[in-house]
Amino acid sequence: MSIADRVWSPYCGAGPVPAELWARWNFEPVGLATLVALAVLLLKSSENRLLALAAMAVLVMIFVSPLCALSSALFAARTVHHVLLVAAAAPLIAWALPHPARAPRLAAWTSAFVIAFWFWHAPAAYGSAMANDGVYALMQLSLLITATAAWRAVRISRPTGAVCALLATTVLMGLLGAILTFAPRALYAPHDLTTAAWGLTPLEDQQIAGLIMWIPAAGIYLASALSILAGVLRPRLAAA
Repeated sequence: MSIADRVWSPYCGAGPVPAELWARWNFEPVGLATLVALAVLLLKSSENRLLALAAMAVLVMIFVSPLCALSSALFAARTVHHVLLVAAAAPLIAWALPHPARAPRLAAWTSAFVIAFWFWHAPAAYGSAMANDGVYALMQLSLLITATAAWRAVRISRPTGAVCALLATTVLMGLLGAILTFAPRALYAPHDLTTAAWGLTPLEDQQIAGLIMWIPAAGIYLASALSILAGVLRPRLAAA
């Protein structure tokens, strides 16, 4: 057993080497039962089953496929994991569910999501999640719940508010990505001993993660804001 195995016990298991990645599917019983329960609840309550199924497919990719194990080895893979959770699964769930009886508070849920995202990428909080399954579950649930609520609020809000919320998220997610990209040293101890097998130093792994968060992840929120803005401007331009 390596030093990393003794110190860190991530939910997806110890970080794999490339040769064993495709054998590392995660069939942990509690995780599978949670996904099945979520699928049943979502399909029963959704108004768009296709979107609900797409959301569940993303969650299976995140928590069951070898991406789960890879995220134990590389912080860059963990970043992809989190981006899929908050910018793919969460909006799919938000659009699959029926309109809420009461409009969610856009500013409050956007703030809650950004705070949760920044908090769980703080090195100490992240290390705790990689060392304890309960903390890991709390991380994933808090990210998914706040992201879904924020997307639901965007879905039913006035275009001006929705665009502002999405642009604020774009800036703050991009800022976190830039900080990770330009940090002078590696910040995430759980990956100190797991990146070499993939031909990366921990700092290079972190820089790739920062770029993923800074450009494609923040870009999803920017593209969503621009899409809403285009929907508002298109009829006005057509009428001009």
